Amino acid sequence: MPLHSKADSAGDLDLNPMYVREEGQSIPRNEIPARGMLPDTALQVVRDELILDGNARLNLATFVTTWMEPQARQLMAECFDKNMIDKDEYPQTAELERRCVNILASLWHAPDATASSTDGAVGAAAAAPSVGNGAPSVGNAGPSVGATGCSTTGSSEACMLGGMALLWRWRGRHSGAGAAAGPPNLVMGSNVQVCWEKFCRYWQVEPRLVPMAPGRLHLTGAEAAARCDENTIGVVAVMGSTMDGSYEPVHEIGQCLDQLHADTGLDVPVHVDGASGGFVAPFLQPDIEWDFRVRRVVSINASGHKYGLVYPGVGWVVWRDAAALPEDLIFRVNYLGGDMPTFALNFSRPGGHVAAQYYNFLRLGFEGFRRVQQACQDVAMHLSAEIAQIGPFELLTDGSELPVFAFRLRDEHAARYSVFDLSERLRQRGWRVPAYTFPADMRDTAVLRIVVRNGFSMDMAGLLLDDLRQHTQELAAQPCPPAAPVPGGRQRQRRAFAH
Repeated sequence: MPLHSKADSAGDLDLNPMYVREEGQSIPRNEIPARGMLPDTALQVVRDELILDGNARLNLATFVTTWMEPQARQLMAECFDKNMIDKDEYPQTAELERRCVNILASLWHAPDATASSTDGAVGAAAAAPSVGNGAPSVGNAGPSVGATGCSTTGSSEACMLGGMALLWRWRGRHSGAGAAAGPPNLVMGSNVQVCWEKFCRYWQVEPRLVPMAPGRLHLTGAEAAARCDENTIGVVAVMGSTMDGSYEPVHEIGQCLDQLHADTGLDVPVHVDGASGGFVAPFLQPDIEWDFRVRRVVSINASGHKYGLVYPGVGWVVWRDAAALPEDLIFRVNYLGGDMPTFALNFSRPGGHVAAQYYNFLRLGFEGFRRVQQACQDVAMHLSAEIAQIGPFELLTDGSELPVFAFRLRDEHAARYSVFDLSERLRQRGWRVPAYTFPADMRDTAVLRIVVRNGFSMDMAGLLLDDLRQHTQELAAQPCPPAAPVPGGRQRQRRAFAH
C-alpha cells in the first residue's frame, strides 16, 4: 500500500451552505472533527473530493475491473460484513470459496481436479481444499492428494504465497542435502509485475532478471534455463505481460528446464503468474499449454479482480498438489470454536468478492466468459489495427493474446513530440492511457499501452480513436515541442512502468 506521512494542518474544508443547517461550517482536513454531521452531508463532502479521481471506465491503464452488473454489486454489498477468515462463523461463504478453487483447478487442468476430496494441504474447512489425486510434483517422489488453492486479496498476495512455497521447498531440499546452500535466487523476466521484486526483497531472494531486448520483450526458455543453478528456487513465467500484453512461452520454458534437468540434474519448478491470462487463455486460446499440463508448473496465480470480472479485492492461487505447498507454511489456529488451517499474508477481509466470483462463474458459464473475453479482444484488435494506420505509430503487440497492446512513435525525433505528450493530451479528455519506458536494456523505448476490459465497447473505442487522431494532428502541427499542461510536467522523472 502507499506510504503516507503525517501532515501539518492544511486548513479546513469549507462546506457548501446547502449541505448544512448552520451557515459557515467547516471541518479540519487532517484531524477528526469535534462533532459529527448528518449522513447525507458526510456523503456529499466525500463525493465532492472524489470527483477529481476521474471516470474509471475511461481508465485504459488499469487491468482491474471497473464495471459489474447491479445484481453482482448487490450481492457484494450483502456480504461485506462477512469476514472471510471466520470459516467457522461463515461456513457457506467458505464453501463458495472451495467451489471457486475447484473450478479454477479444473479450468487450469490440475491432475484429477474433478475428483473431489475432503482432506487437502489446507483442509476442507479452510480456503484451500484438496481437489483430487494428482501426479507427483516436480522434485517430489511421493504420491499427492491433489491440487490445493486459496483466495487472496489479489494477485500480488497470491504471487507472494506462490513464491514462499517455492522458497520453502528449496530450503527443504538443501537442508536434506547436508551441504551449505548459497543465497536463493528466482529467475524471471524484467517485465514482471513489481510484486515479484517486492517478494525478492522481503524474503531475501536474489532476483535474476532477464532483460528485455529488441525483438524479445519477455522471458524465453533458453534465457531462463541459462540463469538457473542449484540455488534457483524456481522460474516465474508470465501469462500476460503488464508491459505489452504478450504471453511468455510456458511450454517452451518447461521443455528447456527438462533439458537442463537431463544435462545437470537441476530440478527447477515453474510458477505461472497468470494475473490476467489465467482468466483469458482458457477461453480464447485453449490449445496453448501454459498451465498444469506443463509438468514443471507447480503453482498458478490469477486475479479475480482483473479478467475474472470482479471489483478490486480478490485473487487466487492453486498448487498442482499438496506436496507443492509445504506443511510448514500452513497455520492451524483454534479460532472462534473451530480449527482453521490457513495460508495467507492477510487476515480479515470481506466475503463479498468471493461471492461475486462464484456469481460470475454461475452467471456466465464457460461460454459466457468466452464471449466476454472475445468481445474485449475484438475491440483491442480493432483499436490496434486502426492505430497502426495512423501515420506515426508502430505496434509492438496487437492484442491477439491478452486484449492489451503497446505501441510507440516510429520516429519520436521526427514527430517533435513524445508518447508522454500524447498521453497528457488524452488525459484532458478524461482518457487514462499510460506512457512509460521499458525496463533495463530497453529504457530508450517509450510506449503507450491500452488495456481493453469488459465494458469498453466498440463505440467507446471509436471515440478514443477520434481523440487520438485529433491530438496527433495538433501535436504534429505545432512549430515547436509542446509545452507541459502543468508547470514542470515535462521535467518529471520518467521511469520504467512498474504497476
